[in-house]
Amino acid sequence: MENTKITKNSVLYKRNEDLIRISACAKNTLRFEAFPDGEYFEENFTLIPKILDFEVNENENYVEIKNGSLSVKLESRGKVTFYKNGNPFLEEKNELAFDSGWRFYESNDNGTYYSRVTFKPNENEHFYGLGHEASGQFDLKGSSFDMRHVNAKCSIPFVYSSLGYGFLWNNPSIGSVELSNNRTRWNAAATRKIDYVVILGNPKEVSTTLADLTGYAPIMPHWATGFWQSRLRYETQEDLLEVTRRYKKEGIPLSAIVCDYFHWTEQGDYKFDPEYWTDVKAMADEIHEMGTKLVVSMWPTINENSENYEYMLKNDMLIKTKDGTGKVFNFYGPQAEIDVTNPKTREFVFSKLKENYLDNGVDALWFDEAEPEIHPEHFKNLTLHIGRGDEYSLIYPYFYSKMAYEGFKSISDEEPVTLTRCAYLGSQKYGSLVWSGDIYSNFESLSDQVKSGLNMAMCGIPWWNTDIGGFWGADTQSDYFRELIVRWFQYGVFCPVMRLHGNRNRHGEKKRDVKEASGDPNEIWSFGERNFEILKDLIFLRERLRPYIEKHMKIASEKGYPIMRPMFFDFPDDENCYNLGEQYMFGDDILFAPIVNQGQKKKTVYLPKGEWILTKTKEKYAEGYHEISAEINEFIAFVKDGAEVINCF
Repeated sequence: MENTKITKNSVLYKRNEDLIRISACAKNTLRFEAFPDGEYFEENFTLIPKILDFEVNENENYVEIKNGSLSVKLESRGKVTFYKNGNPFLEEKNELAFDSGWRFYESNDNGTYYSRVTFKPNENEHFYGLGHEASGQFDLKGSSFDMRHVNAKCSIPFVYSSLGYGFLWNNPSIGSVELSNNRTRWNAAATRKIDYVVILGNPKEVSTTLADLTGYAPIMPHWATGFWQSRLRYETQEDLLEVTRRYKKEGIPLSAIVCDYFHWTEQGDYKFDPEYWTDVKAMADEIHEMGTKLVVSMWPTINENSENYEYMLKNDMLIKTKDGTGKVFNFYGPQAEIDVTNPKTREFVFSKLKENYLDNGVDALWFDEAEPEIHPEHFKNLTLHIGRGDEYSLIYPYFYSKMAYEGFKSISDEEPVTLTRCAYLGSQKYGSLVWSGDIYSNFESLSDQVKSGLNMAMCGIPWWNTDIGGFWGADTQSDYFRELIVRWFQYGVFCPVMRLHGNRNRHGEKKRDVKEASGDPNEIWSFGERNFEILKDLIFLRERLRPYIEKHMKIASEKGYPIMRPMFFDFPDDENCYNLGEQYMFGDDILFAPIVNQGQKKKTVYLPKGEWILTKTKEKYAEGYHEISAEINEFIAFVKDGAEVINCF
């Protein structure tokens, strides 16, 4: 085929529309790149591709590249089709007449392109992934999504298909994806190339390859696998200590207690306000003596009142704006935000975090606002060290987590855990524990989170959790919320991390002259005596499950398998499992089916092939659909017959 250059590990093909490059970057994996300017360049921020040889067959009409069971045919007219063992499964769809227009480019005024690629739809195909979003969807087929980060929406451009392949859109640009019935289309608002990776395999094989390409999560440290206590917010040192002491007095194991925002003197100062936090080191020492870790929140916001503002402004450590204001978020005044894509910013900010937090006994950090949050969402108004906001905004949380991970590793051999509100491909290798943001406190939200967590699990992010009980809109004195908190707590036991948090409706007067007052109490004794006993028992169950959880966290770090995963992950040949968005596997041996509706006391559960033991009765069940009861103090979980974890229940 004319205008083709073939090497042992890449194929280059030049046409009028673009320059195409195809390479093999992992087993049964091919990477496709197309450059509208006609010049090849390499730009990898998150991928860790291998250089592999592949087979090539060429004639005057096409080039066929083969890597294991996966092959791709690149035709002289520019069309691309992917095959599994000779059978097509991913085929470009033309946009113009006469079989032309295989990829679309429209130049922007800054040297980038609005670009898209379109594929033909496949009948009976299902998609999973794209991060987390409260869309109510488990199977994403028939849906469309914006690719942008906002509070409670984390866009990770990867999907797994029920046809047995993964698709990684390797582009940090703002954009969108359509998984519709008439086409599959990926759009980038501002990019310099089309770049995607196709990974052939079952869910486990694709998860391992995805980890090979983007990095493996560390082994989660023991302390993080237990119960975390948090609320918005503990206003003083004594407030936080009082709660920790109560857990200790009750004999309830508490792995971590979290100090939320506005404990600081000013946004951008990264230190405790000494008026309310009089001796942080002594506080941390006492918390540690009680067997608990201390986690502290920071935001990327900063303003002129911060002692760090002038230095960071003069040294180009803040996100710039095209309108010249440098302000991107209004919260107690206009705020700028730190530019973590700049290595100097990461070094400087972490030095302040170390000096004011870590050196005083803080064990871990909570990176809130990690998208980062900007208003209005005019990404093209932003200029970062790495480039324009519309071209690179999706990658911000990756560098945010990198700041914490590399900083911690420079001072300790222990693996850090950083609670983050957003993530991108590769964030997992920096110890990012992602949570789903400021979500509603209602049953609909609980149902959404179950589905969201399972989609996140397919994106290479094994550490994920929610605010147990939801973040806002809760009346802790109501029967509705007291039912919700139990059901959500049950779900929390079977999440990678079990963390109670939320802004509970305030019933009292503001006690202190603080910018952000605390909501109602949010500890397990705050929701009535009956609930206290139920929630306490669930924490002890989590304690008994910790060896099992830590075993699977190790597997996640070695193979890329998430501990919380869709049913089809373990049973890919069972078609029923691709429709089950409200039950899932928790590790290899536990099947959990959360109750997600108000007043619900029965649920139909599907059991795949094998024999299963219902944990609450120890009865055996066979494959098929079963209606199982669950009173408010009961949950529905099954264990594979013969698995030792049954002894935990």
